[in-house]
Amino acid sequence: MKKLKIILYSAIFLSLIGCDSFVEVDSPASQLPGNIVYSDVNTVNAAMADVYAKLRDSGILNGQGLGLSYTLGLYADELTYYATTPNSEFNNTMLGTSPTSASIWTNSYRQVYGANAVLEGIGNSASLPSEVRNQFRGEALFVRAIIHFYLVNLYGNIPYVTTTDYTVNRMVSRMSVESVYENIISDLDEAAILLPEAYITDERVRPNKAAAHALLARVYLYHGNWQQAANEASIVIDNPEYSWDTNLDNIFLRESSTTIWQFKPKLEGLNTNEGSIFIFLTGPPPSVGLSPSFVQSFENGDNRRTHWIKEVTNGANIWYHTYKYKQRSNTGTSQEYSIVLRLAEQYLIRAEARAMQGEIPGAKDDLNRIRNRAGLADTQATTQVEIISALLEERKHELFTEFGHRFFDLKRTGHLDDVLSLTKPGWDHNDMLWPLPDGELLLNPNLQPQNPGY
Repeated sequence: MKKLKIILYSAIFLSLIGCDSFVEVDSPASQLPGNIVYSDVNTVNAAMADVYAKLRDSGILNGQGLGLSYTLGLYADELTYYATTPNSEFNNTMLGTSPTSASIWTNSYRQVYGANAVLEGIGNSASLPSEVRNQFRGEALFVRAIIHFYLVNLYGNIPYVTTTDYTVNRMVSRMSVESVYENIISDLDEAAILLPEAYITDERVRPNKAAAHALLARVYLYHGNWQQAANEASIVIDNPEYSWDTNLDNIFLRESSTTIWQFKPKLEGLNTNEGSIFIFLTGPPPSVGLSPSFVQSFENGDNRRTHWIKEVTNGANIWYHTYKYKQRSNTGTSQEYSIVLRLAEQYLIRAEARAMQGEIPGAKDDLNRIRNRAGLADTQATTQVEIISALLEERKHELFTEFGHRFFDLKRTGHLDDVLSLTKPGWDHNDMLWPLPDGELLLNPNLQPQNPGY
């Protein structure tokens, strides 16, 4: 993998002394003694916290221009590109030399390395209490699983990396999608056992048992295991830690009762990366705006259209931006955190899983909970086909610009070509997978062949 010969010697050291400086280590990177770094709760907590900081600020879950909310919003049909500089996501002409693909790949495997370093460090520590060891092992497994989940859905066959040993990692081979999913499920099953019911902080910024079940529900849905998807979603829905909120303006606040897992801003007073990049005050947009056709696809009376989307006009033209997060700058006290997992998705997962099993009344109940909160009447869908179609539309309008849900939904349900061929000139079926970075293929021939079409 790109730069792995360097990264695998030094990533954990660099992560620990990086821009967030969670802990200082005096030893050189090549001589970092794991038994010192993971000798007590404070140091292992600092190492794990830095993994989350890297997830927040770079790679797949980064809310800025190289994260999936932005790139897949453009790649699909949610966002329109207004900036003057060329952008391969806008017109789906991504190449193996794409800096976006290289950034996602490299940062993601660097973060996997950080999670593996925690797993190995706590495994080698004899001084950590068992409950601490379980907590951080569960967190690291959860992180490793969620990163690979996104990577397999972006690139198809990928390596599932489980060690920090560079002699192994520099020659890893790609696994089948099925094998990757087996590894993801294995990691999440163990995480769900190890993680505590309660959050270790009151801000829901560290995953708990419910977060593992929530991610498992999504993984099983994508994998087509409907019963397990419904079961995992029900575990979260029935958890008294989370309560349904009918006020759309509360959903993306830091203290929302429907949040399952979120990222804390880097500094107190800052808010989300998403707010800083999506919100604009004057037109035309400096970077991206919501596609007018996407905005017009909302039903009449859908309150998400008025609460989660904002218009900007110069008198002659109207542009739109995502307004789920309403703060774009420092507010003294942070008001919004970047939400990765939330309760509404669990209802949508269970509704789809129930529909796929023919449980029509239950599917409609879950679907209508989402619709009613948006101010819409109960669905008129009655057949399985109609309900599944209605669910895809509901996911489109509930989960827009949240880490690529729209793109992945179109892809996994077989609608990607039909939809994007209408909105993306030159769309090709092979565009459903991103190209592996050319530099990775040169460094490690075991990653060959390149994905079709590139």
